[in-house]
Amino acid sequence: MKHIKPVVLLVSVFFFIVLMIPTLLVVSFGDKTDGKLTEKKTSESQKVEMKQTNLGPQIEVAVYRMSTKKVATLPLEEYVVGVVASEMPADFEVEALKAQSLAARTYIVQKMLSGNIGKKLPGGAHVSDTVTHQVYKSADELKVQWQGDYNWKMEKVRKAVQETAGQILTFENQPISAQFFSTSNGYTENSEEYWSNPFPYLQSVESPWDKEAPSFTDQKVVSVKEFEQQLGIKIPTDGSLGKVVARTTGKRIASIEIGGKTLTGKEVREKLDLRSADFNWAKKGNQIVITTKGSGHGVGMSQYGANGMAVEGKSYKQIVEYYYKGVSIALPDQYVSKLTAKQ
Repeated sequence: MKHIKPVVLLVSVFFFIVLMIPTLLVVSFGDKTDGKLTEKKTSESQKVEMKQTNLGPQIEVAVYRMSTKKVATLPLEEYVVGVVASEMPADFEVEALKAQSLAARTYIVQKMLSGNIGKKLPGGAHVSDTVTHQVYKSADELKVQWQGDYNWKMEKVRKAVQETAGQILTFENQPISAQFFSTSNGYTENSEEYWSNPFPYLQSVESPWDKEAPSFTDQKVVSVKEFEQQLGIKIPTDGSLGKVVARTTGKRIASIEIGGKTLTGKEVREKLDLRSADFNWAKKGNQIVITTKGSGHGVGMSQYGANGMAVEGKSYKQIVEYYYKGVSIALPDQYVSKLTAKQ
């Protein structure tokens, strides 16, 4: 057997390596896919974000700016950022901000689809920027409000909106009326006990987290004269201040008798501009001291309750499913054509 010369051996090895490199590369990458054509698994939030990239520019919200008396038209998701930043404290937990994002987005989508929104607003606006609809502030307004905290607060709000992009709340495949409010008295309210319409997903639930909220209790002092004028009553000569006739499921006052007149808790709240329909009062000299529990109408999601749940580790999905009974989280694909047709 002849010995192979070193030079010949080196050349042979070189050509062998050159020929084998493509094969080795194919085998190497083939091992990662098990020889099959596969797709990268995408999380639900990533799917939502990708779909919203296509949907976002098609849906625009026309907001009537009360201060300038002009209409601002902006993409849906940008509108939601301005609402979340205005309606919920930015120092809340991210999961609570995500829950608020769903409520805010669902609110405007449902209103736009209903066709009965913005009819009294000029310039074809869908909504105003006030509590009549949803409070909305632009980036410039938020910079003034937040000042040195603007960057981190806006980054946090945008994160919450982006991670839920396109998601809305539905009940029986229809967007819900996503009501929300600041602070409960320990319970949310049945919709039919505050408004006339019953909604199966807007039913009373316990909300114990609100007791830690700074606005859980409040006091308001009015003169006896103002009290009588606002309620349209005359305090009896015996000094009694009426009696509670009935309470709602959510422990607020359903009806009260005072000065020979029966009023609903909602009427009293609105006439006296109280924070809540869960109130009590006492006469001290020529003044009436009124104490309330909670802040807001009490229907739907409590914002402080949502934050309390988030602090305990609950996800935004768990939060919205707790406050809105029987709902599903969906993408508004089937509603896009209807919304764009209305614009």
